[in-house]
Amino acid sequence: MCCECGCENSKWAVPIGISNRHIHLSKEHIEALFGEGYELTNIKDLTQPGQYACKEVVTIVGTKGVLHGVRILGPARKDTQVELSQTDARQLGINAPLRESGDVQGTPGCIIIGPKGPLVINQGCIVAKTHVHFHTEDAKRMNIKDKDKIDLLVKGQRTVCFCDVLARVGDTMKLDFHLDTDEANAALVKNGDLAYIINRD
Repeated sequence: MCCECGCENSKWAVPIGISNRHIHLSKEHIEALFGEGYELTNIKDLTQPGQYACKEVVTIVGTKGVLHGVRILGPARKDTQVELSQTDARQLGINAPLRESGDVQGTPGCIIIGPKGPLVINQGCIVAKTHVHFHTEDAKRMNIKDKDKIDLLVKGQRTVCFCDVLARVGDTMKLDFHLDTDEANAALVKNGDLAYIINRD
């Protein structure tokens, strides 16, 4: 149960989106894994505008285990980033730190296997910090600024409070509370369920 967290004042609802393990690739690494000039294939647009799931998948190899069929998300990014749950990281034997997406400096690497063979990356494996995407107008209504830390309450089969969740605000973003599979399973939630922002005017 949640206690002394202000849940009685929960008035802002945010849809939950569950993020499975996935990988973002740089253009250089797309070509290394799939061939020169290769373009990723969009099979499904994601919640955040301009982002999509690709047909292409890769295998991730760590020191202790292997994950097959890891989905690539497009478009290409400046830096390759492997986003894992803590369970995934332990299975692979990778000590992936908790980081904001895009912050890969000094993180562990792994082996990525694609149709053109294996690729060794020296960094890029993270467990993404729990975060909420806000469109600028939504953030103004809720009195939230970019990089704020906020608390959210999930009221379902199991009442869970997520504290110090990172707010990411932008004109191209859409309201969405991103949980990884470990977090979603612990809270017994599914895509489209609601969380409530607490301790806000």
